[in-house]
Amino acid sequence: MEDNKTLYTLTIFSENTVGILNQITTIFTRRQLNIETLSVSPSAIKGIHKFTITTFSNDEEVMKKLVRLIDKRVDILKAYYNTDEDLVHQELALYKLATEKVLEHGSIEYLVRKYNVRILEISNDCIVFLKAGHYIETQSLFEELAEKIGVLQFVRSGRIAITKSKVERLSDMLSKRELSNKSGDKQLSSIHGYTD
Repeated sequence: MEDNKTLYTLTIFSENTVGILNQITTIFTRRQLNIETLSVSPSAIKGIHKFTITTFSNDEEVMKKLVRLIDKRVDILKAYYNTDEDLVHQELALYKLATEKVLEHGSIEYLVRKYNVRILEISNDCIVFLKAGHYIETQSLFEELAEKIGVLQFVRSGRIAITKSKVERLSDMLSKRELSNKSGDKQLSSIHGYTD
């Protein structure tokens, strides 16, 4: 964590368009903001992808400007930013350990219970654990395993997050846009004398 800076999570919705990630990262680069984590996945709305990006800043105004710049891109439907208090979020981490070292340390069951990990694979050579949690939890486990057992490989996903609000914020925006389009169509029809 960076001193005196807040971790912001940006959620960006777009259609799955070639080059969109490059457009987004260029905006970060021009503002001299480092992307801490990045994940992309389909959203709850068919045909719409969701980018989840975390970045540190000591100024909320910078985040407001960043979101406005991203929103101006033609291929972006909507962008938002949140702090951790507004979100339910997790990261996933994989830890590959030597089977022999794990067994020297104690039973596998002990590690599963203590760290609340899932076993993804066990072979004569290695064991792969999966841990879901916040950054501090996955990092603490890495540090403890590295010190006590030794970690052969380690990888952590980008943050995945959803807001604590009832529905996806994009759903509200799309509903309003649809209502606006329908009322505009009705006004246009009445001007031209058409009726349903």
